[in-house]
Amino acid sequence: MARILDGKAIQQQILEELKPRIARLAAARRPPGLAAVLVGENPASQIYVASKVKTCRELGMHSEELRLPEATTTEELLERIEQYNEREDIDGILVQMPLPKQIDSRRVLLAIRPEKDVDGFHPFNVGQLVANAPAPRACTPAGVMELLRRSGIEVAGAEAVVVGRSDIVGKPMALLLMHAHATVTICHSRTRDLPAVCRRADILIAAMGRPAFLTAEFIRPGAVVIDVGINRITDRAEAERIARGAPAKLAAFEKNGSVLVGDVHPGDVAELASAYTPVPGGVGPLTIAMLMANTVECAEKRLG
Repeated sequence: MARILDGKAIQQQILEELKPRIARLAAARRPPGLAAVLVGENPASQIYVASKVKTCRELGMHSEELRLPEATTTEELLERIEQYNEREDIDGILVQMPLPKQIDSRRVLLAIRPEKDVDGFHPFNVGQLVANAPAPRACTPAGVMELLRRSGIEVAGAEAVVVGRSDIVGKPMALLLMHAHATVTICHSRTRDLPAVCRRADILIAAMGRPAFLTAEFIRPGAVVIDVGINRITDRAEAERIARGAPAKLAAFEKNGSVLVGDVHPGDVAELASAYTPVPGGVGPLTIAMLMANTVECAEKRLG
């Protein structure tokens, strides 16, 4: 029977390890500080930011949440970011994506000082990742690496396939796996015979944002499958397709009128994989844990 990789349990391990580091900083100088900026009324973004701020406070860190209206301009947002850049009590700046269409997201990411870029998206920090040099790493891929390490899954020498080439997950995920001595293939919409490429994987990582897209034909029996996707299904026919072999998903749909699924078919992965992450409760909690870890590390570097 496939082993379920419990992201919530590993998140708690990481957060517990951060507490004495936070306490030392607070005793010597001040607690680490995180500023979270949310523009607009995106419900999912509101939930994500609230969860991040709540975790900060539970750990004894200083956190601030700045909510700006949907009509905020690029220049107005850049001005607020610069204020946080200058503040001594703020070690990390998080701008929740996606931003409204009128805002130039690239200018916003460039405006955050690299030493306060706890999302790991600034080009300087991306360059440091390419060079395998110290810098904040993108939180979701870093969380996946912690999940693999703490679950005793050998990465060195493994064949890893990453489905999805986004700047936020796919590309940094491939680099981290490569630095850990895996043989890495990145797949995308132009990949020929995608099922055959995926079936080569000892470690298969799905990060393309298509609900339950990777079915049995994509999964080599015994593979480790990491599902980064999170998709809300509200269509009953789609829910029934996904619930094949995963009756709990259909029960959740019946109860709530919607259900969260990843990019991998939940019934197929449970049947074929040696270990896999559930959705929800797999990779998601680790993204927040690594945001906290990045913020603490940035504070330690800034405060010496």
